[in-house]
Amino acid sequence: MKPSPWQFSIARIPAAGLDLSLVLDEAWFLTWRAQDPGLEIAGPSQVKAEVRVAKHGRELLIRGRLRGTLTLACCRCLTPYVAPIETDFDLLLAPGPEPLKAGEEELTAAELDQDFYAGDTLDLEPILREQIVLQLPVKPLCAEACRGLCARCGANLNTEPCTCAKERSASPFASGAN
Repeated sequence: MKPSPWQFSIARIPAAGLDLSLVLDEAWFLTWRAQDPGLEIAGPSQVKAEVRVAKHGRELLIRGRLRGTLTLACCRCLTPYVAPIETDFDLLLAPGPEPLKAGEEELTAAELDQDFYAGDTLDLEPILREQIVLQLPVKPLCAEACRGLCARCGANLNTEPCTCAKERSASPFASGAN
């Protein structure tokens, strides 16, 4: 089996730290979409990840920078558009508590504010995924002035006029215009 570029042994992190340069290409995003069909990334995307992992005692400091583009779907007109992504992040991971044999494990308030790693291997993939999800807009828009789709005929009002009959709505919330 081919070793994953996202996973590495914590024991092999040099004292000076480990610098990684990874490209999250279309194949990476396709795999992610296959694993998570609810993912809001709509098409070709590419992000470059520069990550530095350093040991501080038993804790791991992960500093990273993500730069690239994501293809998102506009929430008004559903048209895919390219959005830039540019973010820096810092995470401090502590060794996780040993899991209990059975039942649920309750975390203290201090543990809820801390990130953990478990075992002898660090997997960067979920960390990078989390950082990308944190950059996704709550309401992705291709343009602030996007007019969206006609609620009746589905026409994209940014590119074509609505062909619906102009009838007055009985709703007090409708403006009467399509």
